[in-house]
Amino acid sequence: MEKRIVMVFGTFDIVHLGHIAFFHEAKKYGDELVVVVARDKRTSGIKGVPPMFSEKERMAFLEELSVIDRVVLGDRTDVYKVIKNLKPDTIVLGYDQEIFTEGLESKIKEFTLDTVVIRGKPYKADLYKTKIIKQKLTNML
Repeated sequence: MEKRIVMVFGTFDIVHLGHIAFFHEAKKYGDELVVVVARDKRTSGIKGVPPMFSEKERMAFLEELSVIDRVVLGDRTDVYKVIKNLKPDTIVLGYDQEIFTEGLESKIKEFTLDTVVIRGKPYKADLYKTKIIKQKLTNML
């Protein structure tokens, strides 16, 4: 029997309890959790500033989390390529994730996949949101 692959996407520059809860929630939808880490260049374009940690550092950190089965880098030019190559059964999007979602359903159809897209639930979003954490860090300096 083949493993059911669950895929999530993100920058994961500052990993916090909201991310950990998200990974555990996503893992419930399959057997193998694959986390796709955004490339440095893409992260800079999305966030408007370079990430605090390089893509290799972000990957290395995530690889240490036991809930995650595999960590891969997103493609440099085609953000959907990893979906075409790994053919996930389920993609779980963050509750507030907007980037990457606009053409997702049409790409899944184009690749003739039966991938289900699910929106994750927030976990204490008033505390564990990267934007809030970065603001707190800024205020501490």
